[in-house]
Amino acid sequence: MTRFAALDFETANNARDSACALGVVIVEQGRIVERLYELIRPPSREFLFTHIHGLSWQDVQGAQRFDAVWSAMARALTGIEFLAAHNAPFDKGVLSACCETYQLAPPAQPFVCTVQLARRQQAEMPQQEAAGMGFIDDDRIGHAGAREEPRAGSVLSSPLSSPAR
Repeated sequence: MTRFAALDFETANNARDSACALGVVIVEQGRIVERLYELIRPPSREFLFTHIHGLSWQDVQGAQRFDAVWSAMARALTGIEFLAAHNAPFDKGVLSACCETYQLAPPAQPFVCTVQLARRQQAEMPQQEAAGMGFIDDDRIGHAGAREEPRAGSVLSSPLSSPAR
């Protein structure tokens, strides 16, 4: 079975490189083997999304910058086949922008969007079975935050096991 990582970024404001938290769950053979969570000090003190994730400048002012956090995370991601995220275009955009800001190479692994995978799988299910999967819709899953959303992504991705599906 596949080894992959589900991740979730929180951002301080509208700037893509304003990551202020990162949660990662590493899955091997369908089981969560590691959970990582780090606060990140963004390039700016401006926080617009505290009402969403509960983080403020006071929470992150003593945290490491993205480049230091990513160095540690990148070691944990060695050997993974793909990255999974709920709404992957957002998380991939944040990761790319942060890597660009700090002149780091972005990871080579492909990104898998758990929203798209779940919707595709739901479309293939019989009507009664698909009705029970309403949690995959963005408006129903709610915002779990960087601590819990990667776990949800790992649960959605595990049965699907491959980005090629």
